[in-house]
Amino acid sequence: CAMIRLGLNIPETWLIPSKSGPDTEKYRVTAAKYHDLFDLPDIAEHIGYPLYMKPFDGGGWRGVSRINNQDDLWHAYNESGQTLMHLQSGLDNYEVFVRSLGIGPQISSFRYDPAQPMHGRYIIDHNFLNAEKGREARIITKVINAFFRWDFNSCEAILKDGTLWPIDFANACPDIAVTSLHYYFPWAIKALWAWSIYCLVTARPMHITMDIADYFKIADSDRSYEEKLSAYEKLADAHLETERFNEFRATVLKDLDEIMWHEVQSAEFDNMLINTVRTTFPAYEHDQYIGHFRGLLNHWVQAEAASHQ
Repeated sequence: CAMIRLGLNIPETWLIPSKSGPDTEKYRVTAAKYHDLFDLPDIAEHIGYPLYMKPFDGGGWRGVSRINNQDDLWHAYNESGQTLMHLQSGLDNYEVFVRSLGIGPQISSFRYDPAQPMHGRYIIDHNFLNAEKGREARIITKVINAFFRWDFNSCEAILKDGTLWPIDFANACPDIAVTSLHYYFPWAIKALWAWSIYCLVTARPMHITMDIADYFKIADSDRSYEEKLSAYEKLADAHLETERFNEFRATVLKDLDEIMWHEVQSAEFDNMLINTVRTTFPAYEHDQYIGHFRGLLNHWVQAEAASHQ
């Protein structure tokens, strides 16, 4: 609701009552009074098929169902139990699915294929967004994180017909396993190191309160969408101390890239990779995926080699 309020291009999304609640008299009375106000098939028809039902708090594609018709709708709802769910308009025939990771003010956007198994979703593609849409994806992620006071989060968005649609952006502990990120794993670890060290060394205070009034003031102005994004970004950069962090990263942590490049080639890193594969995949796939991920990470080492010689 907050991001809709800020004017981001969120697909139509409804929060629906949970199928089941706690076994208490208070809940039964409340449900009897209010649930009849919600006509699930009517809501779905209003949104339009296809749509997606998913837990309101997201995370790891847990409990996400594609809904093509009323039978799918009732099946997914009946299976949802006590979980509070969203219904969200589905966006088919899109150009690209984008997953952005935000760690402090550091944002990187990746091409992503949610139809693949977890180890195959991140696609190595450095030019899948033009400069304008790449900037928009990064700003949206940074603004969401700063607005909600998250230091570590992911934002999934769909690019369709020239519009970037954020669809899932409440994942404040995203999966960054080496078997998921593979080629992009070094970026994530460097970003976590850099932000953690910066916060520790500078004693950056945790900002708990959500100072949303300034965001809403921008949202209610007559500025264009692009102008609002730029204004939101200034607020986000102030919260995340972006300028100060970038200076710290370029000076105090100037050797971090070099350290990470050597670390990925170390026996210690390889042992970590082997152990992760062995605890993630069945035994008959161990050799296959150890070789697979070694190859992807060696590709990263070779791509970065010119900067470290």
